[in-house]
Amino acid sequence: MTDRQTILDTITTQIEPFNKKGVAVTEATTFQGDLEWDSLTVMDFVAAIEDEFDIVITMNMQAEIETVGQLVDAVGKLRP
Repeated sequence: MTDRQTILDTITTQIEPFNKKGVAVTEATTFQGDLEWDSLTVMDFVAAIEDEFDIVITMNMQAEIETVGQLVDAVGKLRP
């Protein structure tokens, strides 16, 4: 399994408690459009991801991340 796939699997697992609509999550899934997350949910989820991977996602980065795949790429770049 590739490192990217491992990150994707971990992120998908982290999404589950926040996925109130039961949306099938793929790399193309959008947080605002598909999952219909509000800003508070996004903040909680980002905190969970930061804790899981021991990284910091800046507000500027958050603004650019719209899909699960983009988040996977960002985490891959930020991981030590």
